[in-house]
Amino acid sequence: MSTASLRRDHELIEKVIKAMESTIQLLHDGKQIPESILLPVIDFSKNFTDVCHHTKEEKSLFPALEQAGMPTNMGPIAMMLMDHQRSREIGTQMEESAKLYLSSGNSSKLISDMQQYVEHITEHLWKENNRLFMMAEARLQYVAEKVDKELTQIEESKLQDLGKTRKHYEELAENLTKDVTEKGN
Repeated sequence: MSTASLRRDHELIEKVIKAMESTIQLLHDGKQIPESILLPVIDFSKNFTDVCHHTKEEKSLFPALEQAGMPTNMGPIAMMLMDHQRSREIGTQMEESAKLYLSSGNSSKLISDMQQYVEHITEHLWKENNRLFMMAEARLQYVAEKVDKELTQIEESKLQDLGKTRKHYEELAENLTKDVTEKGN
């Protein structure tokens, strides 16, 4: 199935989104969130979600769908590309507000940016899981193996460029969940 790798990414992203939701609640409750929680969230959002996952879609899935007759200048692909750009913008804002929070203790902008990121990514993942990926599976049956191989190669290449592994990000997601839970107790 040409979207299996992307769906696995979504499961990992959803774990981090849940940790972010808990972090937002802790910030609302006046708890101090350490750099050891915030920086991995930023790293994951910028590097795994954007650099790795979105690149897999933009360099493999979307071109395959275009070859299968789906236009890129309108419709689902155009919407996903706009969503990717928006997530980059919110991610950059979130990184800046995290730096501000760590230096000043003022959490209001960080809460707002994290909430915006959570809402945007949650909606984006839903659109991909329930619309785009279904279309892709129907249209790309004949090239699924090729797309799967491309997705794997892109992921390996992007993670290698970052000096990270998928295992690193899987452990990061697990540790974030644990660390945020402990911070709340």
